[in-house]
Amino acid sequence: MGSGDLANETGLISRSRNGDTVAFDQLITLHRDRVYMIANHILRNNDDALDVTQETFLRAWKSLARFDGSATFGSWLSRIASNASIDLIRRRQSHPQTEFEAAPMSIDAASRTTPSQPDRPGESIDRAEMRERFEAALGTLSPEHRMVVVLKEVEDLSYQEIADTVGCSIGTVMSRLFYARKKLQNELRDFYENL
Repeated sequence: MGSGDLANETGLISRSRNGDTVAFDQLITLHRDRVYMIANHILRNNDDALDVTQETFLRAWKSLARFDGSATFGSWLSRIASNASIDLIRRRQSHPQTEFEAAPMSIDAASRTTPSQPDRPGESIDRAEMRERFEAALGTLSPEHRMVVVLKEVEDLSYQEIADTVGCSIGTVMSRLFYARKKLQNELRDFYENL
């Protein structure tokens, strides 16, 4: 984000604090993709990620007066999204679904209209299987460990930005990343050995 964009965002934050919902809608437009992506990577469910995205902006609107600017607005929203995602996981763990409450299926709308490209000759990696295995391995991590992996590997945040987002020290971030990467390596070892 350039200095002009940052000044614009600061103005939008100021106007939003004064109750300007149009300014807050513009902030939502600027950050909704990032918030959704974080929630979707942590929750691994499109519908839940959409709910958490909405919850994130609702929480942000209600607590906008407490945003002190010590972190970027994007980092602040990422922290809210991460916490809201973990809250949802914990609620689900304390109230698991019964067999009649099956989780909704996730279907990519573009899959019906976008022609698939044939694999090039010699390509031996089944991308769908790789993605499925990675998602399954990611699901074995605790929400806290999954969150730091998503923020580092997907969002490409620095250790300091992750620490600000998660609300812990850089050392804790590094420790969680080390543990999470080791666990992912162990979970995926057989897959990569068979390539």
